[in-house]
Amino acid sequence: MKFAFLIHPLEPADMRRKYPFFRPFNDRMIERILLMMKPKIAGRITGIQSPDGKRTEGIFIGVALTPKMFMELPLETVYRKLEMAVELAKREGCGIVGFGAFTSVVGDGGTTIHDRTGFPITTGNSYTVATAIEGTLDACNRVGIDRKQATLAVVGATGSIGRACAEVMAPEFGHVILVGRDLPRTKAVAAEIPGAEATTDLEAIKMADVLVTVTSSDAELIQPEHLKQGAIICDVARPRDVSVRVGRERPDVLAIEGGVIEVPGNFQSTFDFGFPPGTAYACMSETFMLALEDRAECFTLGKSVSSEQVRESQEMAKRLGFKLAGYRSFERAVQPEQIERVRQARHQASAAMGG
Repeated sequence: MKFAFLIHPLEPADMRRKYPFFRPFNDRMIERILLMMKPKIAGRITGIQSPDGKRTEGIFIGVALTPKMFMELPLETVYRKLEMAVELAKREGCGIVGFGAFTSVVGDGGTTIHDRTGFPITTGNSYTVATAIEGTLDACNRVGIDRKQATLAVVGATGSIGRACAEVMAPEFGHVILVGRDLPRTKAVAAEIPGAEATTDLEAIKMADVLVTVTSSDAELIQPEHLKQGAIICDVARPRDVSVRVGRERPDVLAIEGGVIEVPGNFQSTFDFGFPPGTAYACMSETFMLALEDRAECFTLGKSVSSEQVRESQEMAKRLGFKLAGYRSFERAVQPEQIERVRQARHQASAAMGG
């Protein structure tokens, strides 16, 4: 089965970098031009093949809106763009559409678009959660974190991915802090997780040994001064939540991007989304997996993700040969010496405290 996956620019500067036409224009003018543009095919994907010989191919469809536009435009304006993208996928013979980045954040996570078009849509959130958890726990082992003595913080805990991360990971840790924008909603999530603490204060993450951040903000929320010595941060948000300053100013912490996946076969894309050859985001990979198994269904739709969906996506990945492709930090592969620096930082901090 053929698939489509929706992508969009992260900022007007993306358009200037990629397309010479946009270079003379300022950000505001670029946004006005984007608003008039219809969704179009941005790239083609080939070569995805599972170990048992199943194959699929598909297209990237570009939706000409930035995160700022997704959040500020009238919802109906955004929905119409997304409906047009799904209609294009239909015309191209696709059997399923994956909603990437802010196309899955805005509104109700694809539910309205599915209701209006009747077309199978998945957000990719189930496999994003699965790989974020896998990557974070593996990183803990590598830097020597004793999880039962450690503090886990989840920023964006009331959102779909954040809540599922908290539910699945909390039993692994001695103390859990949930951070959200709305205190009653955050407390409601915490009430379902034994021993979890709810707060709206971002300063609380200074106590975290391990931080998972997955907000729908278009700003870099996590700054160097927020982080404990030797902390591990898994940034699942797109655009990222962790400031680039962290990479420059805090060599003692490990900031990894959740959900970077090795795709089976000879995965090729004519659109360069900035990953090493043969790898993709987890949200993309969920769409690829469903297409390989001819599952024209709404596997992950709406704003919620269950632990059952997370487990099923893990099983599907294992069946089809998708796996975590190591760590990336600020668009670069994490080197062994970076992990060693963090391990040493934790050791020094523990020694200073007499631990």
